[in-house]
Amino acid sequence: MAAQGPVNKEDSFRGRTALITGASAGIGKAFAEVFAAKGWNVVLTARRLERLEALAAALSSKHQIAATPIAGDLAYPEGVKKLAAAISAHGLAIDGLVNNAGYGVPGYYARTQWKDQEDFLRVLVIAPCELTHALLPGMMERRFGRIVNVASLAGLMPGTPGHTLYAASKAFMVRFSQSLLLENRRYNVLATALCPGFTYSEFHDVAGVRDKVSKFGKAWWSAADEVAEAGYGGVMRGRSIVITGRRSKQIAALMKILPERLALAMIARRSRSYRSE
Repeated sequence: MAAQGPVNKEDSFRGRTALITGASAGIGKAFAEVFAAKGWNVVLTARRLERLEALAAALSSKHQIAATPIAGDLAYPEGVKKLAAAISAHGLAIDGLVNNAGYGVPGYYARTQWKDQEDFLRVLVIAPCELTHALLPGMMERRFGRIVNVASLAGLMPGTPGHTLYAASKAFMVRFSQSLLLENRRYNVLATALCPGFTYSEFHDVAGVRDKVSKFGKAWWSAADEVAEAGYGGVMRGRSIVITGRRSKQIAALMKILPERLALAMIARRSRSYRSE
């Protein structure tokens, strides 16, 4: 069966369902708004059920779509299996996936607790890979799928001190997305790595660096809804990487041509503004 080309008309998405992780706030919540506005049904997952329920009710009323809240914690080894079982119990087929759940673990690596780093890797690397692996066969069979892996500008830059695994995890998601796109484009399953820079959300509050990153001017920041719109548009156009924000695009371009020694020196100097030791 020949693969269909990318579908862009909003009416064609009615009846399709997108799963969004980390949907209770920030970029995840913004993605839920974008997908619902385009006619998709949505499955919303995060740890805070009351937020998910409120968002699901609002989206259903506003956009006349079905919104299903499912609370869960992807840091648990069985988190993905429980989420998949809940989706199956609702009789839902997932055609869109936004791997957005994430956070940062501040502090120099040797001074952190391994359990914190292990949970971090499970949420930001293992869970997205496991979810994608579980849902991809159905997308291939139906000849339609859209996968957005929320990476970061950090994934296109040298790693920073004080957030040791963050850049590494995001670089992983960039390469993972590229491979997925190359493997599955012929099935009309498209994958995109979304690479935002500083984004207005709760992320920096959770990481405990809000006071430090707030020193960066407005030109460095993007709104969550702008980031989500860019990610949605990018995956619909089959783009492997989407970078949001003018400053972020400039930095990404600079990193491609800057010698590694100079890039590392620049990162070391700039990271003092927001790192945690």
